[in-house]
Amino acid sequence: MEHIVTVQTAVTAFADFMEPTDAELDAIELESPLILAEVDLLDAQIKAMDHPANEIDARRIRRARNRMLDARRDLANRTAGASTAGGAA
Repeated sequence: MEHIVTVQTAVTAFADFMEPTDAELDAIELESPLILAEVDLLDAQIKAMDHPANEIDARRIRRARNRMLDARRDLANRTAGASTAGGAA
């Protein structure tokens, strides 16, 4: 049996350098509504797989999909506005 302690030391030796930057954290925060909406959609789909299909599950999935699409649209609009700010005169 080989011990993993030496590998752990090598992996965690660069932990200080692997922290996310402020820009990366801002990007994650900007995308978090979309990420949460995608998780909600996945949860609804998983719940629907647990038993025979019914109208309530279909409605739950449809609403979750619409929230996810709204979040995706909002993110696209925010990022498009940020990239064109201060553009051509």
